[in-house]
Amino acid sequence: MGIFGSTKRSHDAAAVITGAGSGIGAAFAAELGRRGGRVVCSDINAAAASNTADAITAAGGRAIALTCDVSRLEDVELLAKESQSWFGGPPTVVINNAGVGAGGQAIGEADLDDWNWVLNINLWGPIHGCHVFAPILRDAGRPAGIINVASAAAFGAAPGMAAYNVSKAGVLSLSETLSAELSGTGVNVTVLCPTFVKTNIVEAGRISDKSTQLADRLMRWTGFSPERVARTCLDTLDRGGLYCLPQPDARIGWGIKRFTPTVYTRAVGLTTRVTG
Repeated sequence: MGIFGSTKRSHDAAAVITGAGSGIGAAFAAELGRRGGRVVCSDINAAAASNTADAITAAGGRAIALTCDVSRLEDVELLAKESQSWFGGPPTVVINNAGVGAGGQAIGEADLDDWNWVLNINLWGPIHGCHVFAPILRDAGRPAGIINVASAAAFGAAPGMAAYNVSKAGVLSLSETLSAELSGTGVNVTVLCPTFVKTNIVEAGRISDKSTQLADRLMRWTGFSPERVARTCLDTLDRGGLYCLPQPDARIGWGIKRFTPTVYTRAVGLTTRVTG
């Protein structure tokens, strides 16, 4: 873990969060506010970002709202500039959370416009965030953290979810690579890989009606609250952990996939044919 491994980066943080208008992003923002942090709540939806920031301020915390489309590098660069101006220096925690959902069709049937939409937000968003913020945090020379929000889909390979799976697998690889590159600098990278979280990603995404109904049921039956996921991930960051798999099914799937990848992938396909 290095000499900074036990530092509680999530406490009294200067934090920047993308996709902070709802779901896990809003939960991260609220929890960081409770932990004494100053929080920049950014979202492509300006009103949603303001709602999150206002809630933190009403609870006695410090927060501002900024508009950012993470698929645009210039937006992320402006986010970094405006955040540093408000903080009076570099941030200490950056959470690349903004994401969308898509699925329900097989490769070759899914619209390539959906592929582009998902990859531009889910993959290029974190790439832009790491490209812009990682040098800032590294050069500051103090304990800091980057959280990239991926998904158990990064290794789950569920049929009909190719664009989403690929985007999250890319975020997982990005996080592992960045962690290696920042080793010993005091900047810890944590990648969050949850399964089902009770958010609006299904309703807001481009997902077929059948897949939406299944996801809604699974969220109700097995999903964790975004608040629980955010707390778990911030605690993982404080411990210097790279991987955060907050739910038992994510950890079980991760273990099986790592040790018996071929069996796992074939089983996922067969299970989908039986239950689809």
